[in-house]
Amino acid sequence: MYVVTGASGHTGSVVTKTLLRNGAKVRVIGRNPEHLRSLAAEGAEPFAVDLTDVGSVTKALMGAEAAYVMMPPNLAAPDVRAFQNRVADATVAALNSAGITHVVTLSSIGADKADGTGPVVGSYYLEQQLNRIDRLNVLHLRAGYFMENTLAQIGIIQKMGMAVGPLRPDLELPMIATQDIGEAAANALLSLDFRQKQTRELLGQRDISMSEAIQIIGRAIGRTDLRYVHAPDEQVRPALIELGMSPNMADLILEMSAALNSGYMRALEARSGQNTTPTSYETFVAEEFVPPYERKSAAA
Repeated sequence: MYVVTGASGHTGSVVTKTLLRNGAKVRVIGRNPEHLRSLAAEGAEPFAVDLTDVGSVTKALMGAEAAYVMMPPNLAAPDVRAFQNRVADATVAALNSAGITHVVTLSSIGADKADGTGPVVGSYYLEQQLNRIDRLNVLHLRAGYFMENTLAQIGIIQKMGMAVGPLRPDLELPMIATQDIGEAAANALLSLDFRQKQTRELLGQRDISMSEAIQIIGRAIGRTDLRYVHAPDEQVRPALIELGMSPNMADLILEMSAALNSGYMRALEARSGQNTTPTSYETFVAEEFVPPYERKSAAA
């Protein structure tokens, strides 16, 4: 049996559905039982837990051979790093007690750094804690910049007529669709061919700058004059808070953006067939960006 944390999220749902399609028994865990209902309808066993509670997480992991582990987002947390550490500590203690032999983690490029990368420091901490479990076989999937992050531009484009963000317009990023991350994680769980402690980067189909990304969006929505503006932190921070982030989370996002802009946070592996994934940004925009953009435009 497999256990999937964050099962209702972008990557966890893909992991779960891929495992179920392959005939596996899957237990899905998350904070909100309502969010697990659709996966339960497809054959998964739902298990609602507080991911900071060691006892609850241990019960959820009991009887499983392998697990998909990720750091759940908590954008409104007043102290995001403290929340991340509580989740990581509870997860590690539960894995120790439950006797699971294999774990695939959702990590990130930049997780090789102990500080200065915003919320990605939580991935560094989780990696380090899991690596201390001697008997555990762990594969850390260090993913690139989520294509889904650019969905936040929908409202900005409709409100301001341009795309705006804290990243340099010319910065080329390894952008990846979360669908591809979930499939890679599920395939690793199905094969269980990793031993001891390993890291593998997932770098998307190609590196893309924000300028190129917005040009692709512009062509897809019929606005070929659409442009991207690099905004200063003092303008971005209140906008992030308005979107529902705590001041602490907003500061961490800006720290991560600065780390990307400077090259401090970057991919370490050369691009290869193993770390290149299939979904292009053009495909992502057509399938995931344009439909909600058009729905929002029609509702305005």
